Amino acid sequence: MKITEYFENAKDKTLISFEVLPPLKGGSMEAIFNTLDPLMEFKPPFIDVTYHREEFIYKMRPSGYYEKTAIRKRPGTVGICASIMHRYGVDAVPHLICGGFTKEDTENVLIDLNFLDIKNVLALRGDARQFEGKFIPEADGHRYASELVDQIKGMNDGVYLDKNIVNGTKSDFCIGIAGYPEKHFEAPSMELDLSYVKAKVDAGASYIVTQMFFDNKKYFEYVKACRAIGINVPIVPGLKPLTKKYQLNAIPRRFYINFPDDLVKEAIVAKNSEAIREIGIAWCIQQSKELKEQGVPCLHYYTMGDTETIRKIVEAIY
Repeated sequence: MKITEYFENAKDKTLISFEVLPPLKGGSMEAIFNTLDPLMEFKPPFIDVTYHREEFIYKMRPSGYYEKTAIRKRPGTVGICASIMHRYGVDAVPHLICGGFTKEDTENVLIDLNFLDIKNVLALRGDARQFEGKFIPEADGHRYASELVDQIKGMNDGVYLDKNIVNGTKSDFCIGIAGYPEKHFEAPSMELDLSYVKAKVDAGASYIVTQMFFDNKKYFEYVKACRAIGINVPIVPGLKPLTKKYQLNAIPRRFYINFPDDLVKEAIVAKNSEAIREIGIAWCIQQSKELKEQGVPCLHYYTMGDTETIRKIVEAIY
């Protein structure tokens, strides 16, 4: 079923969903199952699976020169989605990214997903590589997520890269995209950032999942701003609890988001790591309750493999 159909069928009830990371290369599906098994009692209609682009390392050759070698630390998103759907009978949402993919690569992944009857995708540009100053697409890849959305929508219309294909099989993907309540860090202004979101919706996206935030006011302002410029698709809040003190610096630096002063004050005086975790859980519970009371379509939790913490939060909400 399409994600938007779940929202429509819920009849204003707030759903719940989870996002998981693929295991590191060499790992197994047990890591995913260990994360999801304790959470499935909450009956999420869908599970998101992230995708991580390749990185590069430099290996010294016998000649003394260094060879640039691509590695992929977290492979297997398509296979993981199929496994999740088989084990739990819920829909899986693979993340598709521009980085590291040519248009041909993207088309081939979409064909595989269509064969597996996976009806939903989240289209993202993806991050720059760790040691690159800016995002660099593949030579024949997409520079912007709106271009990726356009390709997916094209396949829904039966349009393939090979122009000799006529009457090609039409896919039926429901396309999600990312939104940034505190602005994408590369956008010079919120107004321009919102225009990029609208371009993705106009290209065919059907719903938005936000970057994490810790101040609900930011989410509500974002939704209001989206509606004001004609973005009328469902906007799902993405949530992640604070669990460690170092995250007070790491999260703003990595994700370009801010912590509310009240949360920071509580966390700074916490006596130990367990106290920090409990503060983060309590804060996320209050966030979730307020969002649910306001009738958001879904609460989307970034699990990061921390099942116990997410379970405590969801138990307090549902």
